[in-house]
Amino acid sequence: MNEFIEYAKQKLNVDKRLILIYIIIYFVWGMGMNEFGQIVEIAKFTYWWQVITVYVFYMVPISLLLRKLPFHAQYAYGLITMGLLEFGGYAMQSSYAYPDNLLDQFFTSRNFSLGMALFFALYYPAGNWISGKVYQLIFKKEAE
Repeated sequence: MNEFIEYAKQKLNVDKRLILIYIIIYFVWGMGMNEFGQIVEIAKFTYWWQVITVYVFYMVPISLLLRKLPFHAQYAYGLITMGLLEFGGYAMQSSYAYPDNLLDQFFTSRNFSLGMALFFALYYPAGNWISGKVYQLIFKKEAE
């Protein structure tokens, strides 16, 4: 456990401007996806502020922990964290899946959460790449 704590301290000890970029990108991304989910009636958060708890307080720290790992490792760890998140969100009914939505029709309702976890696990490698590129573009240096 001490080894993980040291790893986490090292990974989370980054430029505060990089953290701010992650927060902005993930918040905007989360609001957009929540809105998209409602428009096409796939799924939504029960409350808008859940975007902050999920995308900012949950996903940003995990992204920082996974940053600089190979794509496949980020995706694999992302599957675990997103699987837990999707399972918990629908089990506690803090997320709402529209009945007979597009994903249900395509994959069946039994596979809805699995499909969501498989999709959203891509956020970690994509979010790390985008946040790193924005940081590099703004500050003309690579994120440490």
